[in-house]
Amino acid sequence: MAGASLLALIDDIVTVLDDVAAMTKVAAGKTSGVLGDDLALNAEQVAGVRADRELPVVWAVAKGSFRNKLILLPLALLLSSFLPWAVMPLLMVGGLFLCFEGAEKIMHHEEDGDDQVAHEASAMLASPDNEQALLELEKEKIQGAIRTDFVLSAEIMIITLGTVATASFMTRLSVMSLIAVLMTVGVYGIVAAIVKLDDVGLYLQRKSGNSRDVRYFIGTGLLRFAPLLMRFLAVAGTIAMFTVGGGILGHGLPPVHHATEAATEWFIHISQSPLLGMVASVLMDAITGIVAGVAAVLLLNLWKRVKPASH
Repeated sequence: MAGASLLALIDDIVTVLDDVAAMTKVAAGKTSGVLGDDLALNAEQVAGVRADRELPVVWAVAKGSFRNKLILLPLALLLSSFLPWAVMPLLMVGGLFLCFEGAEKIMHHEEDGDDQVAHEASAMLASPDNEQALLELEKEKIQGAIRTDFVLSAEIMIITLGTVATASFMTRLSVMSLIAVLMTVGVYGIVAAIVKLDDVGLYLQRKSGNSRDVRYFIGTGLLRFAPLLMRFLAVAGTIAMFTVGGGILGHGLPPVHHATEAATEWFIHISQSPLLGMVASVLMDAITGIVAGVAAVLLLNLWKRVKPASH
């Protein structure tokens, strides 16, 4: 009897672990849009920091990210336990925010980017040898990155919660804890590698004896690849925000969900290819995300113009 009970216990544990692994995989896929944006934004935030301070800055932001998730994780679990009906509305708000952020990034990218570059350049040029000014700029970057991470971490927790809302408490706790750790370690580990790519390239160039040395070619390739990778992450993160945000909105809005399903079935029917059906589904999610995001940006801008007039 004791042996049978032990085997039953082991079987239950394996079942729970399988459920946790499966749900973690699904949640990781659904949070890919936030992950891509988190990765791109944090890599951009660290850009411009002195080479010897890049890794300490990444570490400081990573610690801030862990603190953010330690705050958000119990709040999300309390929400799912006592206010489960609020999960879907919050998930919809999160999806709309993703779409809004993606649209705002595209619509105001050049203006915001130029302002930020000008601000940082003026700070650096004003006191090129002032250690205090450099530390203040570094502190400002860290605080900005942690604030951004709090919003994106909240999105990750809410999206993950939507995936495991009906699971047991221990499964919810396990999946959300795993996602929090994996996303944080993954994002900031990759950011640390990205910001050091150019340093590795310079190191290899300097170590090479001449321009025909293989190390010189590798170093030059890394120096050219690093900025291209940054641009790719920014573009991929924005696209993923629309597809993930649009997908969340689509699942919560029956007419949009039915339209997406109909388009997917139609593409599969005319092409006889499930792959094209998947492509159609992603495109429909992206269109939903773009429309919702642009509408949200326009409505917010309209509200900002009307608000001063009302006072």
